[in-house]
Order: sequence, then structure tokens, then C-alpha cells
Amino acid sequence: MSVITVERKVLAKNDELAEHNRNLLKQNEIFTINLVSSPGSGKTSLLEKTFETLGSKVDISVIEGDVQTSLDAERVAHYNVPVVSIVTNGACHLEAKLVQDALSNLDLEKTELLFIENVGNLVCPAGFDLGENMKIVLVSTTEGDDKPLKYPKMFRNSEAMIINKTDLIPYVNCNIETLKNNALNVNPGLKIFEVSCTSGAGIKEWCNWLVENVRTKHSHEKQLMY
Repeated sequence: MSVITVERKVLAKNDELAEHNRNLLKQNEIFTINLVSSPGSGKTSLLEKTFETLGSKVDISVIEGDVQTSLDAERVAHYNVPVVSIVTNGACHLEAKLVQDALSNLDLEKTELLFIENVGNLVCPAGFDLGENMKIVLVSTTEGDDKPLKYPKMFRNSEAMIINKTDLIPYVNCNIETLKNNALNVNPGLKIFEVSCTSGAGIKEWCNWLVENVRTKHSHEKQLMY
């Protein structure tokens, strides 16, 4: 019972800091995505394709979480995208305090879209609010089609699911329709994208959706000001 009490206290403090982050991001009219997945699903590859496709249409910044190295952050920096690296030294998820510290190192006035690339893990990040507008869960076809059934909390707490590595469908044991149905059974309102970071399939649709959400965010915040 004491473990539950400790967990509740930790989550309560995290939620308080997450609300602080949310208010700061709202003030700066920043659309923020907490991008989650298992290790190796292709989060950084998706970001790279997103940078290439959007170009200068949207001002993007990235908070890059990793367990041990800053290699993914270096990949992001190659695109001249502002990035702050958080190395957790073994911790399995990002917390709101880490994001709060990272935000102080970004130029928020020059950011319209913020990606928080979480540590590769479908368990711990599901319960930690970072102050984002939404979680988006990325899965790859190489992981099979039962991830939503194994990790329902993550899919339930996400607004969208991206299925990556669709070019490998002929070679892996994954049925796309089964994967989508499993996800929708957990979360009927889930928005679903099918992409390949290798071939570029589906990336344009994903990026168009991002731009639409960024523009909607700006319009909504401006209306609240008047």
C-alpha cells in the first residue's frame, strides 16, 4: 500500500509541473506533441522525414529524450532544428520537471511546433503528463500487430497512432488491419497514419495534419486573447 501512496505523490507533483509547462506553451501558442514508442520503432526517422517535408513552413523545436546517449539529438541538429537533449541515465521516461528545464533552453517565441521525443518505452511514459497537447504513439510493422493489446494504457492515452515501416509488410508477421482494429478497440477515437520513413509513403498526409493542427492552435489562442 505504501508503494501506491508514493506513486500518487510523485504523479501529483509531476502533474503540477506539467500544468506549468502547459500554461507556458499555451502562452507562446505552441502545439506540442509527446511522441512515444518502443525502442527502434523509428521516432527519430519520422522527425527527420517531417523536417524534410515541412521545410520552413513551420518553426519546429525538439526535446530529445534518451537513456544514455545524445545520438538522436545530434541527428535532429543536423537539420538545423533547435534541440535540447535530455539523457536520463537509465530512467525509463521523461518527467515534467525535465521538460520544464529543457524549455528554458529553447526560444519559445520562435517555436510553433514542439516535439518531445520520449524515451523508447510503452509502459512508464503512459502515466506521465509532460504538459503536451497530445501523445502520439508510433508502432512499426516489425513489432507485430498486438502492441495495442499488450500496452492498452498508452494507446488509450494517445490521440493518434502512426504505423511505421509499412514498406516491410511483405516480409514481416504483421497484419495492418488487425493492428488498426486492435488499436481502435482500445481507443475508438484514435487517428491513424500509415507511413514509411524509407519510401516516404504517408509522410505528406502526416505533415498536412501537423500544419492544420498548428494553424488551428494559433487561431484558437488568438481568439482567446480578444
